[in-house]
Amino acid sequence: MTTTPIERLLAIMARLRDPERGCPWDREQSFATIAPYTIEEAYEVADAIARGSMSELKDELGDLLFQVVFHARMAEEAGQFDFGDVANAISDKMERRHPHVFADAEIRDAAHQTEAWEAHKARERGEKTEDGGALAGVPLALPALLRAEKLGRRAARVGFDWPDAAAVLDKVREETGEIAEAVAANEARERIGQEIGDLLFAAAQLARHHRLNPETALREASARFERRFGHVERALAAAGRTPGEAGLDELEALWGEAKKALG
Repeated sequence: MTTTPIERLLAIMARLRDPERGCPWDREQSFATIAPYTIEEAYEVADAIARGSMSELKDELGDLLFQVVFHARMAEEAGQFDFGDVANAISDKMERRHPHVFADAEIRDAAHQTEAWEAHKARERGEKTEDGGALAGVPLALPALLRAEKLGRRAARVGFDWPDAAAVLDKVREETGEIAEAVAANEARERIGQEIGDLLFAAAQLARHHRLNPETALREASARFERRFGHVERALAAAGRTPGEAGLDELEALWGEAKKALG
């Protein structure tokens, strides 16, 4: 009897976790120890997409699927649920949140579908937890900028938001000024850190108002920095020098050249 790919993967996972014949490392793992790998694999999926590598995306999606199977296997061993329950849970959720596809509801366009989707999620959060507040359930483990954007988006749904992007930009300027004041007054590091945090939070909301993902914006900025700094290093290496041996004026001049050359 031929097995399906998922049946083969589930069998491999069961063998790896077998108390007698399994892999010692796999047997020792728990939800807590595997969670960081799950997060890492999700980022590697995003990286493969960003680089446009379909072959790597296939491999990274497999690694991410393996993480799901790993968690499901540990839950099955604890008598909680198994992979089939996980698959059924997401299938039920998709059908429930798409009544315009799987039932007789009507949705005019993508924007209205987004509103309906969020309304479904809000109702489900209220059913799952005692805290049905607008900010309930935003995961603490999310990257900080992404969590900031999500908190702002949740608050905006109940009317707590700036009226437009220009107003958010004013807030960014205000927070920048408060950092300058805290530094000039020689405030404690903790106080300066709070002001910098407020600036980053405001910047995340500015991205949201422009319908941009702040995590993506920062990743792209970091990538630009890497490319430009690499240009500076190569230019200095051609003269037999390193950045540490160059003055700030020279480094800034090379940086300007890098921006023109690389964008």
